[in-house]
Amino acid sequence: MKIGIPAMGDSGLNEKVSNHFGRAPVFLIVDSESGEFRSVTNVKKSNKNMQPPEQLAKEGIQAMICSDLGPRAIQMFEDLGIEVFVGAQGSVKESIEKWKSGELKEATDKDACEEHKREFP
Repeated sequence: MKIGIPAMGDSGLNEKVSNHFGRAPVFLIVDSESGEFRSVTNVKKSNKNMQPPEQLAKEGIQAMICSDLGPRAIQMFEDLGIEVFVGAQGSVKESIEKWKSGELKEATDKDACEEHKREFP
């Protein structure tokens, strides 16, 4: 399965998971079975006409693992048929292991980060 993870850099599975989905410098696209990965720069940095969920859908991800994210991103991923799991922290590798063991929570609107809940009540 292809998984998207917001990361602080593009050097590999030991990269730290970005605490803010929309502001992540890069997304790692990881094959959950082989561990192979590649990185893509967050489109939000260069393309005002595309949002990160759309970018990641075009990359073929089937699940998104992140610390947290806003309600719009949750809804966009849901509309695109991509599962979102929240609660990731530490390294990308650690977060994938937590996801595999069922320790991460599938996101709902109630899981949107507090910053965005204030912006979009």
